[in-house]
Amino acid sequence: MTTATTTPAPDPTERMLRFHQPEKVLRHLGPAPDEAALAALFGLDPAGYRTRLDRFEERNRAAAAALEAAPGTAARLAGLPFRPGEHVVAVGESTTADRLSWFEILRHLLPEGVRCTNLAVSGSTTTQALANLPLLGFQRPDWVLCMLGANDVQRLDGVPLVAAAETRRALRALRDLTVRRTGARWIWLTPTAVDPGRVAEYVHFRRAGLSWAGEDLDAVAELLLAEPEATVDTRAAAHGHLEEDGVHLTPAGQRRVAAAVLDALGPVEERTSGVPQGADRP
Repeated sequence: MTTATTTPAPDPTERMLRFHQPEKVLRHLGPAPDEAALAALFGLDPAGYRTRLDRFEERNRAAAAALEAAPGTAARLAGLPFRPGEHVVAVGESTTADRLSWFEILRHLLPEGVRCTNLAVSGSTTTQALANLPLLGFQRPDWVLCMLGANDVQRLDGVPLVAAAETRRALRALRDLTVRRTGARWIWLTPTAVDPGRVAEYVHFRRAGLSWAGEDLDAVAELLLAEPEATVDTRAAAHGHLEEDGVHLTPAGQRRVAAAVLDALGPVEERTSGVPQGADRP
């Protein structure tokens, strides 16, 4: 007699925890909530909440260790421009807010003494990120890694959420104002690719009338690749590594984005840094 094996159903609580950090939104309303309050939002007790968060961190450390052990990684790590004492801040949407994201992996690969802060918020558009500029400036970053634009080009009943001209304006304003206020050096990451077929079949997107088009994402990528700062092209990382919704990356896809960052950033200091010529960091 043959026993059939089935793939375990996805854990909805884990998915919610992966992509949503309510504390990032609630901090605008007053004192940060404690872990007990955050756990309750996910239907968990504090111990269960902390256990799940610790597991995410264990997976990020393991992913970082696997990347570090890969041939050629040592040289790429040595070429990264981030130095002890510097503050590296990520700005983005769910691809970066993911608790298993490329940035959470990267933080375990950087030299001791490099501080990392993840300001990415799931669902964020470029306009919303621009509205959060005061928070970004308050962080006093030395480096900003910016991965935005995927939510701008999502379509509601076929209509893009944000017009292409507004995306361009918001991205450039976010960079220019941040650099002017803080002297931070800027690095772009393109949005990853999506699978339109899976998007069309995903019941929650279908009910909401949401869709994405590859050409829209490519247009954002080409915009960023034409900017003077270093740009990491992450589109290929998604191929074969998307969750069932066709938009979000699997953990393996996130590792591929982290690897793309290592491949691309090498001698960033030899490129245009995003700091105006002759400007000193305040």
